[in-house]
Amino acid sequence: MTHRAYLSLAIPLIISTMTTPLLGAVDTAVVGQLPDPAYIGGVAVGTMIFNTMYWLFGFLRVSTSGFTAQAYGAQDSKQCFLYLVRPFLIALAIGIIFILFQWPIKHTALTLIHPDENVMTFADEYFSIRIWGAPFTLANYVILGWFMGISRVKISLFLQVFMNLLNVVLDLLFVNILHQDVKGVATATLISEAAAFLIGMYIVLKSSNLRLSAISNNELWNVGEFKKMMSVNRDLFIRTICLLTVFNLFTARGASFGTEILAANAVLIQIHYIMAYFLDGFANASSILVGKAVGANDETLYKRTLSLSSQWAIISPLFMMLIYILFKDSIIPVFTKNQNVIELARSYSIWVAIFPLAASFGLILYGVFTGATETAPIRNSMLISLAVYIAFLLIFIPMFHNHGLWLAFIIFSLGRSLFLAMYVPMLNRTLFRKRGAINAIS
Repeated sequence: MTHRAYLSLAIPLIISTMTTPLLGAVDTAVVGQLPDPAYIGGVAVGTMIFNTMYWLFGFLRVSTSGFTAQAYGAQDSKQCFLYLVRPFLIALAIGIIFILFQWPIKHTALTLIHPDENVMTFADEYFSIRIWGAPFTLANYVILGWFMGISRVKISLFLQVFMNLLNVVLDLLFVNILHQDVKGVATATLISEAAAFLIGMYIVLKSSNLRLSAISNNELWNVGEFKKMMSVNRDLFIRTICLLTVFNLFTARGASFGTEILAANAVLIQIHYIMAYFLDGFANASSILVGKAVGANDETLYKRTLSLSSQWAIISPLFMMLIYILFKDSIIPVFTKNQNVIELARSYSIWVAIFPLAASFGLILYGVFTGATETAPIRNSMLISLAVYIAFLLIFIPMFHNHGLWLAFIIFSLGRSLFLAMYVPMLNRTLFRKRGAINAIS
């Protein structure tokens, strides 16, 4: 495994994963051109609610990718197909539940966040439209994870790019031409998610020789496989709750400083998402390669992947930091024309520049551990990082206000890297020994 081979897998995944935050970023940028900052605040709050809902079940993509990569490495086509079907059924069920309980979800979220009255009105409008895309969004997580697991990264890239390009076109149509404002950006996102789902399902059916009718009920509902899947999903679910707690506290505390600071933080957090998803592309590449190594019992491939992951965890954040520092004055106005918001965002932009340096190892090593489906260290490191974050929020916000909020967030990001890196030696010692014992028993 060379740097070139690693990058040939990572680069399409970087492009694919970076398109994920563009749904929120494009929505933010389009409404940011409108004169009232309450529009951007409303979309920020609405996006936060959906991030909360969907990120709780982000394990559907991550675990699907990890398990599928292991089955693919073991050349077990039936297990590959089963690792698609099981989480797919779960995704549809969860999406339908979200639709059925949309009113209490919306009411609870807006009550907890308690933004300004105008911001709340726009957030309500955004939520009431986008909620109908819940089954499509969650099923898309599974479809994308499955294609990544079988190394069909170009298909993942196509689906993500298609969805986001369609979203851009529809945003411009609904907002700039039809003047539907927040309702327009929500409708554009809903249509884009549904279209990506339909195309993804078509490609899945064309890509697999197996059909559900070829799978017995005992195979589909295998208790041992479900226990293994749910154990991994439980740890990733806890990890996601920690992440959402961090971002929800961040948004809520930012809202307490006023609408303009809320809007400035929303712009910067969208830039942060783009950086994070850039790093997530490397994480996905590492996850696929580690999954293959585990499935094929190839310890050499695992060690080489770990080495490459560590090297790119150093190179990539330096590149991102340089690009942002050079072009930040051009990047921020892409998201809003409000001069007060632009100036506020610039005054806090140093924290976004630091973010990739703090977070890179945590994000990329996350891919290594998920590919190995060894997720307890991910859960533990995130719980510790959250505790550190809350402690520093209490210390720094009274002292430095919004700067204190950002400082606590950077410390949290650094904690994710340090606390997860502490588990790498243990993974190196035990991973293939454990897999060998499992194979001997089976």
